Amino acid sequence: MQIRKINLENDWHPSSWKSHSIKQQPKWPDRDKYKTVIHKISKMPQLVFAGEIMQLKQRLHEVERGESFILQGGDCAETFKNFKSDIIKDQLKILLQMASVISYGASINILKLGRIAGQFAKPRTKEFEMIDGKECYTYRGDAINSIEPNYEARIPQPERLMVAYNHSASTLNLLRAFIGGGFTDLRLAKEWNLDFMKNSDQGKRYRVLADKIIDSINFIKAIENDSNLNSKLKKFNEFYISHEGLILDYEQALTRFDSATNKWYACSSHMLWIGNRTRDLNHAHAEFLSGVENPIGIKIGPGTDIEDTVKLVQKLNPRNEHGKIILITRIGSEKINDELPRLIDRMSRESLNMIWVCDPMHGNTFKTQDGIKTRDFNTILKEIRSFFNIHYTLGTVPGGIHFELTGENVTECLGGSKNISANQLKYRYETACDPRMNNDQSLEMAFLINDLITNKK
Repeated sequence: MQIRKINLENDWHPSSWKSHSIKQQPKWPDRDKYKTVIHKISKMPQLVFAGEIMQLKQRLHEVERGESFILQGGDCAETFKNFKSDIIKDQLKILLQMASVISYGASINILKLGRIAGQFAKPRTKEFEMIDGKECYTYRGDAINSIEPNYEARIPQPERLMVAYNHSASTLNLLRAFIGGGFTDLRLAKEWNLDFMKNSDQGKRYRVLADKIIDSINFIKAIENDSNLNSKLKKFNEFYISHEGLILDYEQALTRFDSATNKWYACSSHMLWIGNRTRDLNHAHAEFLSGVENPIGIKIGPGTDIEDTVKLVQKLNPRNEHGKIILITRIGSEKINDELPRLIDRMSRESLNMIWVCDPMHGNTFKTQDGIKTRDFNTILKEIRSFFNIHYTLGTVPGGIHFELTGENVTECLGGSKNISANQLKYRYETACDPRMNNDQSLEMAFLINDLITNKK
C-alpha cells in the first residue's frame, strides 16, 4: 500500500483513522487471515482513477448551480448471487430510462450515480439475531458473511472481501464496456425498455417518450454536424459509481496518492458516503473521509443534531470546495417539513457549499402485519414532493434523488400503478436487506419527478 508523506493542512494520512473509535466493523474471528486479505487487496489495481473523481466533482458543481440533477440508485445491497451480466445490464437500463425521462421532460442534464460495483457491506442496528433458538451474527452484506440463516454462514469470512473486490472490478468493467460500446447513446433509447415492461402502462409511456427523444436528436443532427451533436450528448453517457465507505481497512487498501495533484483518492469508488450510524464527528469514518478528495455523501436521518452536522461538513470539507459534499436527507415523510427547513437555514447561515439530495426510502420503511419489511410508493412520493416544495420555497436547489431500486420485476414496495398489495409482497420479495422499487415503480417515479422539476421551471 502506498504511504507517502505529503503536505496537507493537517496530519491526515490513510491510516490515521486507526487511532479513533470505530463503529459497524465486523468481528473477524481469524485476524491473521483478515490482515492477509487486506494486504492482497492493497496490491490490486484501483477500481477508479483520480481524473474520474475530479470530473465528478466538476459535474457536482453544476448540480449546485441547478444546471444538473442527480439520479442515484441501485440495490440496497449487492449480492454475489446476482452477479450476472443480465442483472447488471437491467440495472443500467432502468437508470438510463429514468434519466432520459427526467432529462428530456425537464430539459436538464442528469448526473447518474449507481449504487453499484461496491455496495456489498451494510451497517446494522443489531450485531446478533436469533435463528432457530441460537444467537447468530446479523447479515452485514456479502462482503462480510452469508445471508443464509444458520450459525456457520453468518460468521464473518475475510475471503469475502476479495470476492467483493473482484465482483466490483468485473461489474465496473462491464459498465464501462456498455458505455464505451455506445449502449448509453440516447439514440438507442428504445433499446433500454425492459422486455417484460413493453406492454405495461409505464413501458408504453416510455416508448412514446423514446420516439420523441430520437426525433429530436434526428432534427438536431439535420441542422448540425455529427461532431457538434456528439459533443452535446457526451454528458448523458457519463456514469459514476458510489457506495457506503463502511469497511475502512478495505477503503484504505484501495486509497492511492496522485502525484499530479499531490492528493489522496479513495479509488474503490467515485463517491463514498458516510452513514447515519457512522457519522460521529470524532470517530474513524469521519477521520478517514476527511482526507480523501472524493465527493462525500452524508446521510441525515430524523432527529440528527444540526450543530454536529455543521461541524461534520466543515471537517469533511475544510476548504469549503464546490462539488464536495452531498447531504442525503432520509428524514421521513412525516418529519421532513419540520426538520429540513431548519437544516437548510442553518447550513445557509454558515455559507457552506453543498448539494441537497433526498433519500425518500429509508425514512419510510415499516413492517406489514406479516412482519415483512416494505415501503409504500405514495409515502415515498410524499417525501419527494415535500423535498422539492421546501427548496422551492426557500430558494435553494433540490439537487437530486437517492433511490434503492432494481431493474427486476420484484414485489417489495407497496403501491405504484400496478397497486402492489401487502398480500402480493411474497410473490417476488428478493432483496438481501431493504425493499427496493421495481422497474415499473421506478419509471413511474421518474415521470412524477419530471413533473416536479418542470412545474417549477
